[in-house]
Amino acid sequence: MKHRSGNKIHSHKLLQHQTFFYGGLEYLHSVKEIFLEGVYKQELPENAYIIDCGAHIGLSVIYLKSICSTANIICFEPDTKNFDLLEKNISSHQLEKVEIKKEAVWTENTNLNFIQDGNMGSKIGDGNSSNSAAVKAIRLKDYLNNKVDFLKMDIEGAEYEVLKDISGSLKNVSKMFIEYHGTFEQNNELLEILDLVSKAGV
Repeated sequence: MKHRSGNKIHSHKLLQHQTFFYGGLEYLHSVKEIFLEGVYKQELPENAYIIDCGAHIGLSVIYLKSICSTANIICFEPDTKNFDLLEKNISSHQLEKVEIKKEAVWTENTNLNFIQDGNMGSKIGDGNSSNSAAVKAIRLKDYLNNKVDFLKMDIEGAEYEVLKDISGSLKNVSKMFIEYHGTFEQNNELLEILDLVSKAGV
């Protein structure tokens, strides 16, 4: 499976349902990380409210619904190819109470240049890439006015700016997962993120 190319859609039965993906190696990495290593494993209350920022093709959503079938999940994925598979996988797994939005999360409601690679590395860009396209972005802070049981952020380099913007609302978040993308020279950003999260008690 790992040799399947990223140029066409493949499928694999996961939790008794067909699951669609591009690129076998990336898919296997995600399955291992999410379902075998359990990076999102946790106790969630009945009818948990979950926000998934950077939902990719939906494996995180599938897993979270498997551990909390009654969860209400809103997920954001701005990459067109990823979003199409996210929609397809949610339908294939017959998941209910899941709202998907083809939007990026950011510090304001605006339009952003987004590099759409159709993989886990899609990210906000400067518009010079041949794969760059304008996408709608929403201010994540606007979704944190009420209690959030779990906030997942995997937004490929935008996490620092977004976390600074939502820092005052983290009191409403019970649990959070952040995947940080930065260089060694950006260590100060990581330290600031850790400080923000620590002060919020998440």
